[in-house]
Amino acid sequence: MAKIYYQEDCNLSLLEGKTIAIIGYGSQGHAHALNLKESGCHVIIGLYEGSRSWKRAEEQGFEVFTAAEAAKQADIIMILINDEKQAKMYKEDIEPNLEEGNMLMFAHGFNIHFGCIKPPKFVDVTMIAPKGPGHTVRSEYQAGKGVPCLVAVEQDATGKALEMALAYALGIGGARAGVLETTFRTETETDLFGEQAVLCGGVCALMQAGFEVLTEAGYDPRNAYFECIHEMKLIVDLIYQSGFSGMRYSISNTAEYGDYVTGPKLITEETKNTMRKILKEIQDGTFAKEFLLDMSDAGGQVHFQAMRKLAQEHPSEKIGEEIRKLYSWNGEDKLLDN
Repeated sequence: MAKIYYQEDCNLSLLEGKTIAIIGYGSQGHAHALNLKESGCHVIIGLYEGSRSWKRAEEQGFEVFTAAEAAKQADIIMILINDEKQAKMYKEDIEPNLEEGNMLMFAHGFNIHFGCIKPPKFVDVTMIAPKGPGHTVRSEYQAGKGVPCLVAVEQDATGKALEMALAYALGIGGARAGVLETTFRTETETDLFGEQAVLCGGVCALMQAGFEVLTEAGYDPRNAYFECIHEMKLIVDLIYQSGFSGMRYSISNTAEYGDYVTGPKLITEETKNTMRKILKEIQDGTFAKEFLLDMSDAGGQVHFQAMRKLAQEHPSEKIGEEIRKLYSWNGEDKLLDN
């Protein structure tokens, strides 16, 4: 069994005197930077010139530099920009500024595992991957808690890579919850599979299919939205808190009975075979090649943008927008401007 590390296993003092460059100031970037800063670490931000995040990072108390300038100053460089942009930025801005003993860090193993980034042998290469979005990494830290993380060491040039990565995990609050040891390969493949087959692709498709079946049968779209989409959070929150058994304890006997008899009718062996095919295409690099080609200058994101536009036009999106306006807390902490 892989080891799980906690606060008592981590030494934050290892980061004393070190400069940590956070490359990117989006969802994960802002959370890592602010949490590390409040843990007493010296943090700078690296962005591209003209970034919309530049002013925000400065307003939140950080020195902001170009990615190249930040990498040149840093002992630890955490890359937190989009997967498809990392290889080019690394080659142009980070690689020329790496020094012996630096630690190159990632929050997702994609570019290392698929060989898009090949660091020199004289640097540590590690990963701290929070198992939650950046805004949750931040809010849990502020609440005195933390989001569980994964830790992996791909290259240990200094002999201290794991200890340094764990210190980083403590700095962002992850060690308060627990840090599970893994590998870049395992994190990458399981993360991509979870996103595609369950968390994003699977769940969104299931909710929208349920919405479509009810509306096609003549039911009010607002009823369909409440039953198949809105209530998903309520169920997931119960599972998050107490597992499947806790969720089933909290729902009615009618709902629990329907859970047992209907779930297997939907998720069949055929469904699992499709999931196995998805996993295989992740493992052999098929998905990565397809994704990177579409996101490249040659691909122009044509397929990606077409899929995004089609998804945004789904009837459940319009109904959901109308329903959310009725909530008394509407407008608080919205992720999107409707």
